[in-house]
Amino acid sequence: MSEAAEKDLYAVLGASSSDSVHQLKHRYQQLALQYHPDRLRGERSLEVESGVKKFLEVDAAWRILRDQNTRRQYDLQRRAQELKQDLPVDSTVYLEDMTWDQDEGVHSYSCRCGGGYIVSGAEVEEETKRRQQDDIEEEEHIGMIVCCDTCSLSVAVQCNSVKQGEGRQRGEEESIISR
Repeated sequence: MSEAAEKDLYAVLGASSSDSVHQLKHRYQQLALQYHPDRLRGERSLEVESGVKKFLEVDAAWRILRDQNTRRQYDLQRRAQELKQDLPVDSTVYLEDMTWDQDEGVHSYSCRCGGGYIVSGAEVEEETKRRQQDDIEEEEHIGMIVCCDTCSLSVAVQCNSVKQGEGRQRGEEESIISR
């Protein structure tokens, strides 16, 4: 079923995940009639090959979605895959632009919603070590993805070569020096 999970089986049938088994069966029957190899005789070989491939996809989708247990399993895998997708990154924030809280041991940055992005010093150290081990160039690295603690926005935090504690202290005046 791992191959099937790569393709959206509902899209193969031209259906929705909320459709009933009866609706899925109806879509399957329509597509099976349209692409069945017996109906494609007399067509050009390229069209027959394409039709047979489509028929096999439709048949495989129906075999999984017609059974309540395999459909539930497929839906769970599909949902898990959706949750694994990369988060949309709203912007890039440099670690040195974040506020360092010595007591909490975290870097923080305010979100436009009023919430905040929080990165612990340990996370920064892990990311720095990982980049050094993987020998990732600064230009290639998108940074750590950090979600806002209030809304659905996320930012890419660029660590660069800043060490824990080198960011601004809470309450200090900002001074941005151009490089």
